[in-house]
Amino acid sequence: MKYTQKREKNTLTVSFKAKAEEWARFDMRAYEQNKGKYNVPGFRKGHVPKGVLENRYGKGLFLEDALYICAQEYYNEFLDKNKEVIPVARPAIDDKSIKIDDKGVAFAVVVTVRPEIVLGQYKGLTIEKTAPQKVKAADVDAELSKVRERNARFIEVTDRAVQDGDQINLDYCGKVDGVAFEGGTAQKQSLTIGSHSFIPGFEEQLVGFGIGETKDITVTFPDDYHAEELKGKQAVFTVTVNGITVKELPELDDEFAKDVSEFSTLKEYKADIKKTITERYVKDAERVDEDKLYETVVNNTPIDIPEEMIEEQIDQYIEDFKYQLLSSGLNIESYFKYTGSTMEQLRKDHRERAEKAVHTRLVFEEIVKAENIIATDEQVDAKIKEYAEQNGTTFEEFSKKLTPSDRYYFENQAVTEALLQLLKKENTIA
Repeated sequence: MKYTQKREKNTLTVSFKAKAEEWARFDMRAYEQNKGKYNVPGFRKGHVPKGVLENRYGKGLFLEDALYICAQEYYNEFLDKNKEVIPVARPAIDDKSIKIDDKGVAFAVVVTVRPEIVLGQYKGLTIEKTAPQKVKAADVDAELSKVRERNARFIEVTDRAVQDGDQINLDYCGKVDGVAFEGGTAQKQSLTIGSHSFIPGFEEQLVGFGIGETKDITVTFPDDYHAEELKGKQAVFTVTVNGITVKELPELDDEFAKDVSEFSTLKEYKADIKKTITERYVKDAERVDEDKLYETVVNNTPIDIPEEMIEEQIDQYIEDFKYQLLSSGLNIESYFKYTGSTMEQLRKDHRERAEKAVHTRLVFEEIVKAENIIATDEQVDAKIKEYAEQNGTTFEEFSKKLTPSDRYYFENQAVTEALLQLLKKENTIA
C-alpha cells in the first residue's frame, strides 16, 4: 500500500495506490463475498466461476465491492500508522479520484478530522472578582415563608362556600359540543383556587360553590392550547365540589423557631438563616468567577470546529431530552404535538449550547495533554467512593459492579477536576 495525505483545515484527503496483484486480491475477495447471490444455468448457486459471472454481467461486476474492501483495509492501516489523525466522521471515497488500469488502482478517501489546536493563554490570567450579593431582609423573609409553607396544615371547612385561596376536592366532566373529550374528566381532583393551573376562567367560576353542589360552568380553551383539537373551542364542565380545606400557616414566633430548628428564639433562627444565605451568595459569586475564568480560557483558543462534531453533540442532547420525556411519561412526538415545535427547531435551539460544549471539551482536552494530567488510582477511587456514598452503598459493593467503561467515566471526572484545580491555581481571581 502506498499513500499520500493532504489536509485542508479539517478535511483530510488520503490518496491510496494498490498494485495490480494487490487489486486482484481485493477483487477476488469481493467475488467470494458476492458469488452466492447469482443463479446461472448449469452451475450450482455459489459455485459460478468469476469469469463466467463477469462475462454475463460485465467486467466491473465486483468493482464497487472490491473498492470498498480495499478502501476499508487501507484506511484502517493508515490510521494505525498515523495515531495523531482522529476522524470525527465516516470516511468517503472520492468518486472522481478512482483510476483503474493494468498497473493497479488509485483512489482517495476523504474524511473530516479533529481540528488542529494551538492553545492560547490559559495561565497567568486575571479575572475580576464578583462581589457577592448582599443579603436583604426580604431574602430572610422569603426563606421563612418557605419553611412556614412546609409546616402548614390544612383544615377542613364545612360551613361555607368556596373562596379564593381554598384548596378544594372536586369531580368534573368536560364536553365540547356535547361530547366528552380526552383528559376532560377526573374525580377527587385537588385544586387550589387562584393557582391558575386550570383553563382561564375555570377557577374563578368555582368561587361560591357549596360543598356537594353540582353546576355547569362554561370556559373557552386558549388559542395556544397544547391540544390542537381544543384550541379556541368552548367547553362545558359539569363540576361537583366534594370538599374544602384551607391552609393554616404557623405563627412566626419563638415556638415556631423551636419546632423547625435547633434555636430557642426566632431572632437566633433568623440570624442563622441570614448566615446560610450569605454563605450561599458567596459560593454563587465564586462559581460565577470560575465560569468566567473557564470561559476566558476557552475563548483564548479559537477553533474551527467541524460541523459533524456540533451535530453529534446536538444528537446527544436530543437523546438525553427524549430520555427525560420518557421518564415523565411522554415521547418526542407528544412533545412536538403539545408545544407546536419541530425536530428542526429543537436542534436549532440546542446548537449554540452544543458549539460551546464542543469548543470547551476540545480546549480542555488539549490542556490536559499539554500538562500531562493523569488521574491516579487513588483519585479515581475517591470519585467512586463519593458517588457510592451519595447512593447509599459502600465503595466495596459499588466497585464490584463497575465495568471498565464505568471506571473510565470516573477517571474522566478525576482528570477534569484536576484540570479545573490547575486553572484556578495558575490564574488569579481578584
